[in-house]
Amino acid sequence: MPSDTDAGRRSRRRDAAQNREALLNAAVVILATEPDASLEAVAAAAGLSRRALYGHFSGRDELIVALIERGAERLVAAASTTDHADAPVAIALLCARLWDAVDHVRLLAQVALRQPYVERAASSLDAVRRRLAAFVARGVADGTVRDDIPQAVLARLIQESALAVLAEAARADLTDPEGRRLVMLAALGTAGLSWREAGALIADTPELAGEH
Repeated sequence: MPSDTDAGRRSRRRDAAQNREALLNAAVVILATEPDASLEAVAAAAGLSRRALYGHFSGRDELIVALIERGAERLVAAASTTDHADAPVAIALLCARLWDAVDHVRLLAQVALRQPYVERAASSLDAVRRRLAAFVARGVADGTVRDDIPQAVLARLIQESALAVLAEAARADLTDPEGRRLVMLAALGTAGLSWREAGALIADTPELAGEH
């Protein structure tokens, strides 16, 4: 039979894991909107002390790297599991998935221009861009996506249009359905669809209509 000591160790490990998750959840929300927020603010938002935070992370850099890695995992998962035979639909779906990871994406966008996180953040967002590039190539080939812009540039512009919506969402306090739909409209517009075509595609495609 397990001893009380074994049970106590398991309980402490469980508590430690829960505290770490609470710290990461609090940090991704706070630092996404206030990149220079103090560690005390992060710990307080998690309901923990600064000392507890240092029990999991040696300092600010280690915390941010953990957040970047966590965000990257979620974005890679979203990108790798999103697809559709119709290229514009696939593009809209992928950008809707960015909305679902809004705090993580906003954090990555905030730290993307800050040393020493530039390369880590860029590589995280590159996973989405590579997927977008595949969808763009497919759309250019079948004539459903504009072909007047180099494909790599277009994929980057589509991603940036989605990030711009995320930034606007923070200012305008968009609801979840509003923000998700706006992300898709912005992406489709950048891909070459008119606003009427983009709206009709979202309304008439079950996979997209379900996203808002």
